[in-house]
Amino acid sequence: MSGWSDEATPLGEIAAAIRAFNEARDWGQYHSPRNLAMSLSVEANELLELYLWSADDGPQPPVAARGPKVAEEAADVLITLLNFCQRANIDLASAAEAKLARNAERYPVERARGRLEKAAELAEPGE
Repeated sequence: MSGWSDEATPLGEIAAAIRAFNEARDWGQYHSPRNLAMSLSVEANELLELYLWSADDGPQPPVAARGPKVAEEAADVLITLLNFCQRANIDLASAAEAKLARNAERYPVERARGRLEKAAELAEPGE
């Protein structure tokens, strides 16, 4: 399990390795969608905590020693998300593709480029 990269490693390969890891430890018994959804929130908040009290124009994370933990916590988020998707029967790549297509409809470039408003708040051109 070495040599993975974002460019070269399919999501399915990562998910299969995570599934095998969990099966070897019999952790599936704890992996209900509800428990995994809660765990996903916990892991995302552990990542967020590393940036707590960062100034917008200052170093991020604000304490240099936290830097190495960022990748670890991001990996925990990915692992937990893939565990959740497996248990909830979600094809994550397909869901992401569908969501991007929906967002492209809701946020057309000519109305949304450089704007922070939600879709319902974006005015039609000329309004």
